[in-house]
Amino acid sequence: MLTIWGRISSINVQKAVWAAGEVGQPFERIDIGGQFGGNKEPAYLAKNPNGQIPTLEDGELCIWESNSIVRYLAARYGAGWIWEEDPARRADADRWMDWMLAELQPAMTPGFWQLLRTPAEQRDPAVIEASIARTEAKLDILEAHLAGRTYLAGERFGMADITVAPGVHRWRNMPVPQKERPHLARWYAQVAARPAAGPALPLPIS
Repeated sequence: MLTIWGRISSINVQKAVWAAGEVGQPFERIDIGGQFGGNKEPAYLAKNPNGQIPTLEDGELCIWESNSIVRYLAARYGAGWIWEEDPARRADADRWMDWMLAELQPAMTPGFWQLLRTPAEQRDPAVIEASIARTEAKLDILEAHLAGRTYLAGERFGMADITVAPGVHRWRNMPVPQKERPHLARWYAQVAARPAAGPALPLPIS
C-alpha cells in the first residue's frame, strides 16, 4: 500500500491523493506539515530533505515533488490511461503541469495566504489586488485553451487535469471577484465530479 505524507489542505498533496485514486491504488495519508508539524523532524527529513509535502512511499521507493509523484503514479499504475506513451501527447500534459507550478500557483498563492491564513487586520490590500489580477489573467489562458478541447491535454483525462484542477478548485472557492468563464467552468465541473476527485478536493478550503 502507498503512503502519502502531507495534510490534505495542501494543493500539492491533493495532486498526489487524486493521482493515487485515479490509478486505483490504496493508500494511507498521514497528516504532516502546517498545523500538524513534523516535516522538519529528522525522521521526515530522511524521506524528504526539503522538509516539504507531499512525500510518497511505495515500498522502499520514496519520491518527493508533487508533479514527480503524479508522473510516477501515472507511469507505473496508469499506463495507457492517464499516462501518455506518445512523447508529443505527454509533452502536452507536461507543459500544463509545469505551468501550474510556474504560473498559476505563484499567481494565486499570495492572495490565498492573505485572505485565508492572515488575520484581517494584517492583510495587505495591494498584495491581494495584485494576486487577483495575476490569477485572473492566468485563468483567461485556461479559458481560451479549453474552448477547443475537452481536457487540458486533448480529449482524454490525464495528468495535466489532476495537477491543475486543485488550483482552480481553490481559487473558485475563495472570496474574490471572478468573471464568467464557461469553458473553464465546464471542464472543472467535469473533472471535479470524478470519484477520485472527491477525497482530493476538500471544502471548505483552508
